[in-house]
Amino acid sequence: MRFLLDQDVYHLTSVFLTSLGHDVLTAADVGMSRATDREILRFAAANSRMLITRDKDFGSLVFSRLFPHSGVILLRITPQTLSDIHMELERLLSLHTEKDIQQSFVVVEKERHRIRRIG
Repeated sequence: MRFLLDQDVYHLTSVFLTSLGHDVLTAADVGMSRATDREILRFAAANSRMLITRDKDFGSLVFSRLFPHSGVILLRITPQTLSDIHMELERLLSLHTEKDIQQSFVVVEKERHRIRRIG
């Protein structure tokens, strides 16, 4: 799968997802360290990348403003360790295909995933 990681997602998560065989870019990789949420979402959509973020404001852009996107994965985990986040991401990606989560807003919580298809 193709992902763009928002500024608030740990770099080690990029390394982890890459080790699973995914195509991962970070906002910093593409010169968007200080970009607005709209700019990041626009870039992700234009490049067919699902956005992974910890920022709940993307929900407003996707649901209320119907902003174009290729899918958003919201990490709503307060981890004891970074491995908790990685474990839940791996579980999500092993249970669902790319088609399942594209064009969706996915909320990842401890031992639970909510997928809401948009469009």
